Order: sequence, then structure tokens, then C-alpha cells
Amino acid sequence: MRINPKLFIGLGLLLVLGYFVQDLVLGDNQYAAGVNKARKEKNDSFRRATDSPLSAEQRNEFDSLRYFAPDKAYRVNAQIEQFATPETVQIPLTDGKADTYLRWGRASFKLADTPQQLVLLLRPNEKDGKLFVAFADKTNGFTTYGGGRYLDVALPAEGEDELTLDFNQAYNPFCAYGTAFACPVPPQENRLTVEVRAGEMAFPETDHTGHNH
Repeated sequence: MRINPKLFIGLGLLLVLGYFVQDLVLGDNQYAAGVNKARKEKNDSFRRATDSPLSAEQRNEFDSLRYFAPDKAYRVNAQIEQFATPETVQIPLTDGKADTYLRWGRASFKLADTPQQLVLLLRPNEKDGKLFVAFADKTNGFTTYGGGRYLDVALPAEGEDELTLDFNQAYNPFCAYGTAFACPVPPQENRLTVEVRAGEMAFPETDHTGHNH
């Protein structure tokens, strides 16, 4: 009995395709599971008096922070330009004061097929190796906090020209939960021209303009 060699090739391709699809699906599921695990841990921390930005009254009523569903379309690779001489800048706070940061570099990427840029800030004497990104987008004041959101990004290794911006990790400033905090305001150059339907949404007790009830 002769077996058509093309059958073997066809079966091989099907197996390869099957593994590829399985990896793709499992990869997405594992990614979403990791994001949801971190969100659960944050919810747990918000219930603890020692960690939470919420008042005792808010904690008593607290159920969960609200999030967009994890979406890998908002996990983007960005080209980075590290500034040769980082400039010291004063970033305004919501209480009228300011914090000092270094303009470390600029990230260029696409969202919804639209070119975008964000300036990457570095806190002086940063110990955790994280860049700070305060950004605004077209969801602010609607589905997300009116004052913008933040991202923390791992400091790239020397000579790296790319980094990953995962907007599923976008989080609210403490000002979204109460008026007792002073929070950095996203600089004008970090106002994205598209909706970022990823990450943390407006706090359940916050109205669409970002003001607490």
C-alpha cells in the first residue's frame, strides 16, 4: 500500500498550525490570567488599612476596582529615543505644587494605527529601575478618571532601542479615590489622540468628570 507523501506534508502542516494556534490561544489566556491575578492582588491591598488609599468608609463599601478586559492590542512595542542630556523638569501636582523629574527619553509607537509619542520620566534617585509615564487619552472623563492615568515601565538595558508599553497595566493616581492626595498631572506632550480602552477605569465612586461624589 502506497501512501501519498503529500498526505504526510498536509498532516505535518496541520500539526504545526495546531501547535501555533494552541500557543496563540494559551499565550493569550496565560497573559490574561497574569493580568487578572495582579488585579485581584491590588483589590486585596485596597481592603487593607495599611496599604489602601481609601478611607475607612470607602473600604467598608469597597468591592473591586473596575478594569477594561485584558487586550493584547494595547500591549505595544515602542521605539525609544534616550535623551543624551536628560533635562530636569517640574511636573505640576494637583495641589498646585510640583515634583522634580528627569525627561529620560521618548517612546514612539502606534495605537489604532495612529502614531503616538510619550515622554518617559525618571524620578531622581529612582531605586526600582522604573520609568514613570503620566498620560491622558480620549477616555478621560468618560470611562476613565478625568485626570489621566499612569504607567510604570522597566528601565531598558543600556543600548536598548525598544521597550514594551502595556496599557493593560495603566492605573489611576491616588487622586482618583479622594481629595487628600496630590498627584502628578500628565504633561501636555503626553496627551494621546486616541482612546486607550485598557487598564483601570474610573473608580466606582467617581463620576465621569473625575470628581468624587
